[in-house]
Amino acid sequence: MDKPFAGKTIAITGAAGGIGQWLCRFFGEQGATIAALDRSDKVLDLPHKLGADGISVKAAVADVDDAPAVTAAFAGFGDVHVLINNAGGSRHPLIATTDPAGWEEEIGANLNGAYTCVHAVLPQMVARRGGNIVNIGSVNGLAALGDAAYSAAKAGLISLTRSIAQEYGRYGIRANIVLPGTVRTPVWDERRAKDPNVLKTLERWYALGRIVEPEEIARVVAFLASDHASAVTGAAIPVDCGLMSGNIVMARELTVENF
Repeated sequence: MDKPFAGKTIAITGAAGGIGQWLCRFFGEQGATIAALDRSDKVLDLPHKLGADGISVKAAVADVDDAPAVTAAFAGFGDVHVLINNAGGSRHPLIATTDPAGWEEEIGANLNGAYTCVHAVLPQMVARRGGNIVNIGSVNGLAALGDAAYSAAKAGLISLTRSIAQEYGRYGIRANIVLPGTVRTPVWDERRAKDPNVLKTLERWYALGRIVEPEEIARVVAFLASDHASAVTGAAIPVDCGLMSGNIVMARELTVENF
């Protein structure tokens, strides 16, 4: 079986979360050594959990917004050929209920943390004259969809991605960003406990009539991280079941057609 990432170390932040664990398993099955980083000590379970399936995992606990901890973690990882900045999340859905500390927390987790990890790996990538950075953003970075602080950070991450692509392309380093829509992760199990119809309500807004599965994110990230995307850099790619293609609910109401 062809393993396109054999011999490469792929660092994945937010590795203990729903999408993070999918990414670790996906790339591990493609032959990569995984350098897993998360602020939760659950990340330390991954070497045993994935190792049982023959996947090599190095794990470290660090908050991506803690620069010294990130520097120490990446020093332990050694060579990193691909960085996937997956860490992030939102705890402050409304501007009205977000105080300055909450704003800083969201920006730190979703933007500053990505920069901190990029800063940790760029010197070795420059020295090797090659490397690959894939950031996990959100469709919230393209439109106002709630979670104002989170959205502002994800919009900033798009800009950061493009700046890296511009500045470091001459060293053979590519940088791209994937923009997921609603993804089926354990977070939605908690939401469904409060509202069993929450996903049905959301699905109305998606052109494909469904939300995104974690492995669908992994496959697009894998393309961007692979040599198949050797000419792709600075791209921001929605993986959103058509959410950003337009407003399908409004279109149906305007045309009075049930399409």
